[in-house]
Amino acid sequence: MVEKFSQQRDLFESERSFRLLVEGVADYALYMLDPKGIITSWNIGGERIKGYSPNEILGQHFSRFYTETDRANGKPARALGIAREKGRYEEEGWRVRKDGTFFWASVVIDPIYEGGELVGFAKITRDITERRNTQLKLEAMQKQLAESQKFDALGQLTGGVAHDFNNLLMIISGSLHMLKRGADDPAKLQRAISAIETATKRGAALTNQLLTFARRQSVNPQAIDFAERIAAIREVLDAGVGSSVRLTFDIGRDVWPLKTDASELETALLNLVINARDAMPDGGTVTIAARNVALDEAPLAGDFVAIDVTDTGFGIPSDVLGKIFEPFFTTKPIGKGTGLGLSQVHGFAHQAGGTVRVASELGNGTTFTILLPRGNEAPSQEMAAEPAFHGSGTVLLVEDNPDVAVVSIGLLEQLGYQVRRVADAEAALREIESNGVDFVFSDIVMPGKMDGLTLAHHLREIRPGLPILLATGYSEVAAGVRGDFPILRKPYEIHELSEAIAKLPR
Repeated sequence: MVEKFSQQRDLFESERSFRLLVEGVADYALYMLDPKGIITSWNIGGERIKGYSPNEILGQHFSRFYTETDRANGKPARALGIAREKGRYEEEGWRVRKDGTFFWASVVIDPIYEGGELVGFAKITRDITERRNTQLKLEAMQKQLAESQKFDALGQLTGGVAHDFNNLLMIISGSLHMLKRGADDPAKLQRAISAIETATKRGAALTNQLLTFARRQSVNPQAIDFAERIAAIREVLDAGVGSSVRLTFDIGRDVWPLKTDASELETALLNLVINARDAMPDGGTVTIAARNVALDEAPLAGDFVAIDVTDTGFGIPSDVLGKIFEPFFTTKPIGKGTGLGLSQVHGFAHQAGGTVRVASELGNGTTFTILLPRGNEAPSQEMAAEPAFHGSGTVLLVEDNPDVAVVSIGLLEQLGYQVRRVADAEAALREIESNGVDFVFSDIVMPGKMDGLTLAHHLREIRPGLPILLATGYSEVAAGVRGDFPILRKPYEIHELSEAIAKLPR
């Protein structure tokens, strides 16, 4: 009897201690619900956080703590259902105090069973409004810092691009001065023309890098034989590495054709080769290799060609490795680069449906690997560098920029065409209706209600047999043109224009 009394007393003391503990906790609302959600107990923490005294809240449904929207959506009943089915319910969200003010709550609901039967729920609520506000302030500060870093990056971009373009403009303006002053000296004329031509190509390459990084470049993917492409640009790559660096190749005969844009591939390879050269100031070896790989990993799956560009340089430090593809990031001195080279490689690879990876170890060189999709068609044959034919007939040039139009007309006339030029799509439709032409050569981005792409689709409906060639230097819509119409990228040379016209369906 004494032992039983002692056990009852210990149980009473234990229950009393637990009740005092629960009732005395001020930082947490700890209370019980019956199976239907009616509040059956209340502690001082609930009164402090939610504002209700025990007499005001006991016997009430716990849904009164929810917002009107949450009650209308059935959230309280859903919370109890999840706790019953899953064994626990946990969330963060808005709750309402007695005075109608809102606070951000951390809520936990656990089901309570006795003898296998659900007898109610234990509910714990914390007011974490201050913590949430602190988190929001931290996120706002991080966003502000990111914006600041973005503006710093833009500053680096504009400074680097302005520096490069000013150099090009200096070459062009100085050469034009030589043309004016040295008209009777053939050698000076040739040097000036050559300098202007080189500066123009460098400017086009720089713009190309910007557009590729911004994913605004109009690419023309086609099946390419990598070995043949390397042979075609071998001299350019040799010039890129310089005399102190040895360039080697390891390209097997069984390498699959690539599905990519040839010009973008060449630019990416040249950027990687120049980067490799700069990593070996005392000389070394750059190896370009290609191999077939079959990938089965998200997000890349299927047949790819892996192109490796490996150098024997000093490698990339680990703290720099994660930044190398960031736009405008460069470790080169001022005036030695804009930081767009590797960004172009990254943008090109992803735009082509592949990716680029890098492996580097200090003292043991670096390997960049571009993975590009396998091309299923037979590689296209390269056209001659000079115009392959002399055309005839009438072309309708749709170009709103009068200066660009003058150049385009000159090139078309050199190819043997008669040219009629209009400034917009509406005028083009009127001209075709009145006079008719042999084919249409239109810019994509133009003022007015109809751009060049819309014009092309409209012409395909009303004149399905009329050949159409589009041109663009920058266009977001051009990304969706692939396969619909051939696109010639500005700036273009006469042999590129000739090649594009020769491929038009007749």
